[in-house]
Amino acid sequence: MPLPPPTQSPSTLCCFLLALLFSSTFLHLAGAHRSSSTLSSTVLSEWRPARASYYAATDPRDTVGGACGYGDLGRSGYGLATVGLSSALFEKGLACGGCYEVRCVEELRYCIPGTSIVLTATNFCAPNYGLPSDAGGLCNPPNSHFVMPIAAFEKIAIWKAGVLPIQYRRIKCIREGGVRFTIQGRRFFVAVLITNVAGAGDVTAVKVKGTATGWLQMGRNWGQNWHIGADLRGQPLSFELSTSDGVTLTSYNVAPHGWSFGQTYVGKQFPF
Repeated sequence: MPLPPPTQSPSTLCCFLLALLFSSTFLHLAGAHRSSSTLSSTVLSEWRPARASYYAATDPRDTVGGACGYGDLGRSGYGLATVGLSSALFEKGLACGGCYEVRCVEELRYCIPGTSIVLTATNFCAPNYGLPSDAGGLCNPPNSHFVMPIAAFEKIAIWKAGVLPIQYRRIKCIREGGVRFTIQGRRFFVAVLITNVAGAGDVTAVKVKGTATGWLQMGRNWGQNWHIGADLRGQPLSFELSTSDGVTLTSYNVAPHGWSFGQTYVGKQFPF
């Protein structure tokens, strides 16, 4: 026979409900704290020293273009959480799409304690050889320098800092949805812009396959624009992507039989 429910006084019931509410709130906050922190499995490098500055973009439309070829960063899904890298970090475009966790250090007057921000590499900070690397040539070799929109900079420091020391580390990118393939070109030339890449984020090799071809190696045109001299019209297209951490992702029949130039198609996604 089941036991009868215990009888409780109003004061006991009130205390019980308060305790339950407190414990639920505590667990929720603890879970939120864990989910917002960077898990060790997502870290791709140790913390390293660098310097950072900002430019006055306050709207994603201010960041159209860039050396990685992503175009309108708002439409591409990157928004203002982006960064231009000095040549020491940009590596002639190999860094495009990689994610960096950045935190302010040393400048106690300007740093916002306990904060960091995750940025995607989308641009190149060109060197100024008219100035010494330690006196105005912020992005000159061998400097490791980050240039970010002011909206991103203000997540970790007060804007009055101007240029400040930071620490950065590579981490896995977290993206919503699948990898995006924007196909451009003409009859015997196909160019593909690859965006929204999770995991390491920085695509290092691309192959394409039609139903009438085997796997064909594509070349890097610039940034994350890849190309091949072939007529691939009238057949579904599959893509094989590799990233700097050695992971390979194959998305079959991403573009359907009737695909057309100027359209974007969505494939599978890297684990993160």
